[in-house]
Amino acid sequence: MKKHNFSAGPCILPQEVIIKASEAVLDFNGLGLSLIEISHRSKDFVAVMDKARSLALELLDLEGKGYQALFLQGGASMEFLMVAYNLLEKKAGYLNTGTWADKALKEAKLFGEVIEVGSSKDENFSYIPKGYTIPSDLDYLHLTSNNTIFGTQIKKFPKTEATLVCDMSSDIFSRQMDFSQFDLIYAGAQKNMGPAGTTLVVVKEEILGRVSRKIPSMLDYKVHIEKESMFNTPAVFPVYVSMLTLEWLQKLGGIAAIEEINEKKAQLLYSEIDLNPLFNGYAHKEDRSNMNATFTLAEEKLKDVFEGMCKEAGISGINGHRSVGGYRASMYNALPLESVGTLVDVMSELERKA
Repeated sequence: MKKHNFSAGPCILPQEVIIKASEAVLDFNGLGLSLIEISHRSKDFVAVMDKARSLALELLDLEGKGYQALFLQGGASMEFLMVAYNLLEKKAGYLNTGTWADKALKEAKLFGEVIEVGSSKDENFSYIPKGYTIPSDLDYLHLTSNNTIFGTQIKKFPKTEATLVCDMSSDIFSRQMDFSQFDLIYAGAQKNMGPAGTTLVVVKEEILGRVSRKIPSMLDYKVHIEKESMFNTPAVFPVYVSMLTLEWLQKLGGIAAIEEINEKKAQLLYSEIDLNPLFNGYAHKEDRSNMNATFTLAEEKLKDVFEGMCKEAGISGINGHRSVGGYRASMYNALPLESVGTLVDVMSELERKA
C-alpha cells in the first residue's frame, strides 16, 4: 500500500532522490566505493559540496550578492548558539512565536542582553504577533519564519535597519520572497532538504567580525567560510541528499513552481478543515502555515475511528505535538497533492459516517 507521509521531520523526500541516494550508498560515481566510505577531501565529494552550496544560493537568488552558503552540523539548535556567538555584542531582539524561537532566545541570553520584541505565548503561540516595535539599537533581530509545532507562518516580514536573522528550518525553499532582506538564514535539512545531520546556513559576509569576543574555531562562521564547509569532516550523506533535493527542485522549476503546488495543497486541506464541522483549525487563519496544518477533532469520541481510517488509507505521521494535541499534517515540498487529497477524503468520509 502507498504510504502518505505527513511526518513533521525527518520527513518525506522525493522518491527519485531516495533512489539516487541509495544507489550512491552502494556505488558512488562508478568508483566501486560507497559514498559513505570515500574521503570527504576527494574530488568526487568536494564537487558535491560545491554543487550543494552553489544550488542553495542560486535557488534563493543570492548569487553574487555577498552571501556564502555553508553546510554545518549540530542542527538548527546549534545555530541558536552560533548566531549569538558571532553576532551578539550588546543587545538582540527575538520575536517569540513558538518552541524553537523560545529555545533560540534562551541560548542567546548566554551572550548578552536579549529582549522579546513580541510574543504569542499568551494564546499558546496560535498566531504571529503584529504591530510590535523594533528598537533601533539591536545587534540583530531574530525571527522564525514557520512554526512547525503550532502551524503558524510569518506572511509579512518587518522592515528594519537591524541585521535580520531568520530560522527557516521548516519552510525554506517553499515560497518566493526577497531573500536578500535577510542577513543570515539557517535551516535544518530534515524538513525540506534532506535527512537529519546537516544544517544550511546562508550568511552575508559583511555582518561577521563585529563582536569583540573570541569565538572557538568550530563555532566561527568565518572559519567555515574560509574552509568552504570543510573545516571538519562534514555530514557526507545528508549533504549529498540535500544536493539531490535541490537539483530536483531546480528541475521542477525552482521555488516559484513548488510554491504553486504548496498553495494548492494548503488550500485543499484548510478548506476541508473549515467546512467540516468535525474539525477545528488551531492557528489563526491569517497566520496559517502552508507547511504544517494543525487541527483538532470537535468530538474526542471520534478519535479512534478517525485514526483507524487514516491507518487504513496509508496516512502516516499526522499526530499533533503534545503542545497542541490533535493532528498536524506537514505538507513539505516533496509531499504530493495526491496525499493531501487522500487525507481530505478520509476527513470527508468521517463526516458522512458520524
